[in-house]
Amino acid sequence: MTIPIIAAVAGAILVLLQAILMILVAVHRVRDRIGLGTGDDPALERKIRRHGNLAENAALFIVVLALAEMTVVPNDVVAIIAIIFVIGRIFHAVALSTVAGSHGAEKGRIFAALRAIGAFSTFGSFIALGGYLLAGIF
Repeated sequence: MTIPIIAAVAGAILVLLQAILMILVAVHRVRDRIGLGTGDDPALERKIRRHGNLAENAALFIVVLALAEMTVVPNDVVAIIAIIFVIGRIFHAVALSTVAGSHGAEKGRIFAALRAIGAFSTFGSFIALGGYLLAGIF
């Protein structure tokens, strides 16, 4: 069995990103004295969603990536999928930093594009990883 080094590197990057997003939420909460919820603050809501969206996707991805790396998926394929996922998650976090990225405002369409790229790269990484694993096992 191979030690999942690629998954470990991707996991390290994602956990650091998660920590940064968590700190940004915490600083905003302390600064504006919002203990729970969003306090009807759209900027805090975006920060919470950035943090939550990464948490919703990254953990499952890293577990399945490690399984893929340890079993039937070639390391070059694992690395490509990991890179696509990590870059997509970074793009998504950057996009949700702005109103344009979160609500599709007319100005700043680049952020809406980054959000779409982030979402599609996450979805594509999941499908590619799951498909490759199933095809290799059966």
